[in-house]
Amino acid sequence: MAGDRDAGASRASLLLAIDISNTGIKYGLFPLAGGPLRARWRIATVREKTTDEYAMLLAQLCAHAGVSLDEIGGVIMASVAPPLTPVFQDMAATYLRREAVVITHETPIGVPLLTDNPWETGADRIISALASHELYGGPAIAIQFGTATTFDCVSAEGAYLGGAIAPGLGISAEALARAASKLYQVELAPPPAALGKNTTHSMQSGIVYGHVGLVEGLVARLRGELAGGERARVIAHGGLAGVMAKVTPCIDIVEPNLILDGLNIAWQRLHGAKEAAR
Repeated sequence: MAGDRDAGASRASLLLAIDISNTGIKYGLFPLAGGPLRARWRIATVREKTTDEYAMLLAQLCAHAGVSLDEIGGVIMASVAPPLTPVFQDMAATYLRREAVVITHETPIGVPLLTDNPWETGADRIISALASHELYGGPAIAIQFGTATTFDCVSAEGAYLGGAIAPGLGISAEALARAASKLYQVELAPPPAALGKNTTHSMQSGIVYGHVGLVEGLVARLRGELAGGERARVIAHGGLAGVMAKVTPCIDIVEPNLILDGLNIAWQRLHGAKEAAR
């Protein structure tokens, strides 16, 4: 048994980054010692799934990519779904024999949280700030288009300053269809024109172009309150970032893997700090 563990440890060359949101879970594999993303998968967030179910799904995804679970030498995660955090911690301990690093406001990754209540700051927003500054510099405004549309402001020095939270495109569309008896779910895509000529195009115009107005208005206000805001880059990520980037010029960069890349950066910072302390 000891020989098996030693052999597994010698093969452990990959970092598993896990981004747990309310609607989707992203897995990313990176070289443990640093480097670009090797593999990425997205699965639906299902709160009823067990540790064993999530572990078997991860094993299948890794096998499809030609990767063994024994090759995973580190696990780091950002979760905004508290009930699932212990599920994935258990998965890491039981199936990967690793203690997962769980990002919180107390994790020393070099992002000062200049907010009223730092403990309220979601792990995804902390990592978004870290990745935005590390990859693109500051000041910056990172917008995540997910269940909610969140705006995260980063200073020139890399501090997290706060931001804004608005209902996401999906929530807006669902609420409209649910509350109005003659309306229905529509594809979250821009219509041919803002002036809708039928119900579907009218709803798409209001949802998508209405969200454009929200985004552009908030970006303008945040630029005005952010030191050096006129030169702040706007970085979009999340499932609907590509859709929004096509209909507003205020987005400079679309980076779908911003959170996964940020988790990789956080791991390298934490790992480097441990090595320096030895």
